[in-house]
Amino acid sequence: MDALFSELDRQTEAVVELQTKLTAIPALGPRNGGEGEKAKADFLLGYLNGLGIGDIREYNAPDPDVPCGFRPNIAAVIPGKNTGKTLWVISHIDVVPPGDLGLWNSDPYEVQRDGDTLIGRGVEDNQQGMVSSLLTAKALLDLKITPEMNYGMILVSDEETGSGLGLDYIVREHADLFREGDLFLVPDSGEPASEMVEVAEKSMFWLKVTVIGKQCHASTPDQGINTMFPSAEFILRIKELETLYPAEDTLFDPPRSTFQPTMREANVANVNTLPGRDVFYVDCRVMPEYDLNDVLGTIKGMGAEIAAKYGVTVECEPAMWEQAAPATPADSEIAVRTMASVRKVYNNNPRTVGVGGGTVAAFLRRKGYNAVVWSTLFHNAHQPNEWSSIKSTIGDAKVIADMLLTK
Repeated sequence: MDALFSELDRQTEAVVELQTKLTAIPALGPRNGGEGEKAKADFLLGYLNGLGIGDIREYNAPDPDVPCGFRPNIAAVIPGKNTGKTLWVISHIDVVPPGDLGLWNSDPYEVQRDGDTLIGRGVEDNQQGMVSSLLTAKALLDLKITPEMNYGMILVSDEETGSGLGLDYIVREHADLFREGDLFLVPDSGEPASEMVEVAEKSMFWLKVTVIGKQCHASTPDQGINTMFPSAEFILRIKELETLYPAEDTLFDPPRSTFQPTMREANVANVNTLPGRDVFYVDCRVMPEYDLNDVLGTIKGMGAEIAAKYGVTVECEPAMWEQAAPATPADSEIAVRTMASVRKVYNNNPRTVGVGGGTVAAFLRRKGYNAVVWSTLFHNAHQPNEWSSIKSTIGDAKVIADMLLTK
């Protein structure tokens, strides 16, 4: 272990080089205005082959919306002493667009280094986790160390737009890749202290509420039905849901369900017109024990009451919907092993936590696999001047290495 850690400590320039090369290859899905991940996947295939990994598999998900016709997914495995068990580290190839270039201090696709910091689109989300996994593989092979179990790396597409052609595709179409007892680590969420090991998610849905009345001139309001009033009452009543669904669990922060009105669509373009149609959205993060259909039924019941009171039509339509996957037990092997290695490398106090919803670990958990989401991150994902830490990249590689070498 000491030799492996020392080898990883010497990889600062390797981190910079890998991050620079990866960032220079934009990997945007078609829904984000790009041509997919193939160019970056080709680079990664070349890198993995260059390491001398003999077991590299490609799982290409068909997609007519990209020039090559598919979205690439890669699995690479280094054999361990116990060939019947694999620690899989799963990271994603795709990135989000840079957004307003005026908010960047440099070209998003040219890495800038400032001491320990690397700046560029994708350096944190999710190239930091990816590079950590690759550093571990290179160190194992360079030092000719055989891990206690197989070491598997999965590099997936389409994470930023739903994972239907990424990890979800692999789990659905190529389930024979995994075995009972395999361990799964997703280094795509975390915080600076390295202590959050995510094992559970809330259910979540986004609700679109449309209130339909009758538009008219503001000087003759009796000739119409102003939808602003019923919408306002409906928005105020949304808060009642926290009382109607009161379950709490300190695993989560906040430890309860949350229901928050968020976006509102434009209704009329001038001040002296009463809107005959009003549309707003509600972000719902629901404790896992509740059935989302029951919550939606409650909201629709509120809508029916408001419709009757104001003489309007109220439509409630989910814009996104995800019932929580089963949680990974805090005493599962992957959770215990992750926390032990994090504690050893970072000398801290890791703990299991739940999040508001929406990680790719859910695809694995629904199939009965125990998975955790962990890494050391500074919350720069999707931001201009996104940055990552070289030190954290190497530290997280040490955690993976310790997990592999600990019996």
